[in-house]
Amino acid sequence: MEEWKLINRRTFVKNISLAGLAFPVMKSIPFQVNSKKIKKLTILHTNDMHSHIDPFSIYDSKYPGMGGMTRVASLINNIRAVEKNVLLLDAGDIFQGTPYFNRYKGKLELQLMSQMGYAASTMGNHDFDNGIEGFNNVLNNADFPFLCSNYDFNDTILKNKTKPYKILSFDSLRVGILGIGIQLDGLVEKRLYKKTKYLDPIERANYWAKYLKNDEKCDFIICLSHLGYEYQSNKISDLHLAEESENINLIIGGHTHTFLKEAKTVINKKNQKVIVNQAGWGALALGRVDIYFDKKTDNNHSISSIDVSKKNYAKI
Repeated sequence: MEEWKLINRRTFVKNISLAGLAFPVMKSIPFQVNSKKIKKLTILHTNDMHSHIDPFSIYDSKYPGMGGMTRVASLINNIRAVEKNVLLLDAGDIFQGTPYFNRYKGKLELQLMSQMGYAASTMGNHDFDNGIEGFNNVLNNADFPFLCSNYDFNDTILKNKTKPYKILSFDSLRVGILGIGIQLDGLVEKRLYKKTKYLDPIERANYWAKYLKNDEKCDFIICLSHLGYEYQSNKISDLHLAEESENINLIIGGHTHTFLKEAKTVINKKNQKVIVNQAGWGALALGRVDIYFDKKTDNNHSISSIDVSKKNYAKI
């Protein structure tokens, strides 16, 4: 198995150009370096799309004519045209927010996401709005797995219908992905999630991240989180999870509808960098994190550094 480490971006910053921040203007230049050992992974992500398939109404007071999954799909296609290794992910709350959900109960959203090429998603609290039976009824429209590492569905209809993690390979790079959900009690009616058991998000995230790192030999580990970016209280957030994590490299968040111009770097328990990012809501933004790897020469799979380009596309 080939082994890889993240390369320090300063060694080749002159050889790249980031895509423009505003859609539809996108001035992407293909990644070029002299060394064939260097690999680039482009991670695109959404969260809290809330059934916004079409753009907001032109009469909307805040986002007139903006956003929508169809516009996000066009931007993703443009990026895929110039980038070789693209990973598309979602951090939950796909459902609820427009008449599309009222009519199709989530079926249309999952079909569109499948056509867009999503690799995985986690579940948000609003994905329970039609009950776990309703979620189960439309789940077959998703050509991608839902990753739920801290929801125990063993006593529900969703038993064995979700996964705790997924592993993907890009040019021999092994990328592990896990999903973490928010506490449902007090946020979602019990009748909707029934006997779903909520497990400690930090403990479960670290458990599966360690497994992906040590047992599955993943070079990079991503956590899809619907915990929320940050709180004034002691409620567990993405920033808190990042601080308490041990093997997670990137946290892609949702729930708090936070628009970040660029991702935030947090130092974890091992004094290593963790990238935290979130892309607003309503398909109004597309998160992007470009990661650069270099081939390793030893048998240690630990990542030596994190230095990434991490600017998002906002207000599509």
